[in-house]
Amino acid sequence: MPTDHTDLRVGVYVDVANIARNGGYGMRYEVLREFACRGGALPIRLNAYVAFDAERSKEDAPYREGQRGFHDSLREQGYKVIVKVVKWYRDEAGKSVGKANADLNLAVDALLQSENMDRVLLVTGDGDFVQVVNALQNRGCRVEVVAFDNVSSELRREADMYMPGYLIPELLPIGAERGPRWGEEGSRVRGVCYSFKADRGFGFLRFLKQIDPGLWHVDSRRQDSPFQSVFFHKSSLQHDISERFPSRDIVLEFELNKSTRIQSAEEREDRTGFQAADIKIISGA
Repeated sequence: MPTDHTDLRVGVYVDVANIARNGGYGMRYEVLREFACRGGALPIRLNAYVAFDAERSKEDAPYREGQRGFHDSLREQGYKVIVKVVKWYRDEAGKSVGKANADLNLAVDALLQSENMDRVLLVTGDGDFVQVVNALQNRGCRVEVVAFDNVSSELRREADMYMPGYLIPELLPIGAERGPRWGEEGSRVRGVCYSFKADRGFGFLRFLKQIDPGLWHVDSRRQDSPFQSVFFHKSSLQHDISERFPSRDIVLEFELNKSTRIQSAEEREDRTGFQAADIKIISGA
């Protein structure tokens, strides 16, 4: 099924607590919506499942107002906010434990509402949703997963597409708001290493330039590819893990600089004039 069909109907289901505690705190929900609706898809459902500690809100005004502001901002962007109130229990050691599991609500909603959808985006890394993915696929939906850290390997395998949230342009802010935009010279972006020549100590990184329907065009040499390749030397790694390169599981953050060094024809192949500097490991190491 082509993902650039303008009549595609999409549903988005966000496990907010799971994402926030696993690398996605501060995620920009307007960018998530743009990613879900790439190719002109129509958002049928945008559901965000949030936990709310009612007891804490009675005594903690900053928490109460912060949560209210967060929920209001989600609604302004078209999300339906489904609130699960935290319930407190005593464990075997007598310690107070709070729970606000929205998994069942999310699963039921996605299954019931999928009848009107072509594509479902699950924003969670929780392996409990593997059976939900299978059920949605059996109903004819393409199922995509976006998450950051601690992502179930089975969930990644079962999804029609898994995209680390770190790699989606502007989804998770990097540094100051002012400055070069993602993909411009001097900006910081996130990507993965897809080619490395250990004997020469250099390789190529790949990052997503822009949100685009043709995400399967990963070869940056194609004119219709939304990806861009960047030359790097292992001396630019803050921590040398090049023995694990190439790897699509290790997310790297790096600065885009114009290259000034003279390179061989082999090094110039498949590059666009950028060289990565100050390369940090973000996830997967």
